Amino acid sequence: MAPTSDMSDALGVDPSAAACADNWLADCARRPSLAHEVWAMGGLAPVHCTRWLAAEVPLVLALRARERLPAHACGPLLVDVGLDCAWWLVPLGADVGAVGGRGVSLRPHGWPLHCPPASRPAAGRRWLVSPDGSGCLTDPGALSAATGPGFRAEAFG
Repeated sequence: MAPTSDMSDALGVDPSAAACADNWLADCARRPSLAHEVWAMGGLAPVHCTRWLAAEVPLVLALRARERLPAHACGPLLVDVGLDCAWWLVPLGADVGAVGGRGVSLRPHGWPLHCPPASRPAAGRRWLVSPDGSGCLTDPGALSAATGPGFRAEAFG
């Protein structure tokens, strides 16, 4: 099991839940032990999209969409403020039409998403909605509705 840092407690994350989420993320990587090693050094581990796909969106769009998504449809959301970018994890088989609201790009199967552990931020990235270790993903239809027609990213702020 991956060690958790005191940071997970400071962020209000249950350490055992964080460890479960970290292990789930690592198990999604091609080399789980390498993911844990990179995280122990404070880095981002490459987790390739093989169990899910990454829907990439501008950060402001992700933040507004998060407000509009029902809790049962919202899965993990990774954000990078410095890059002004976010990634929703969506099920394999989702297509651009299902996810493709305004500003959404679906990354292909096998694309590497460089992730911090679920338990703490690293290198400017953090999980705004952390994986819970169960494999729960964002509903592509709900994400499309939350980012589709009628959505105004400009209204944020």
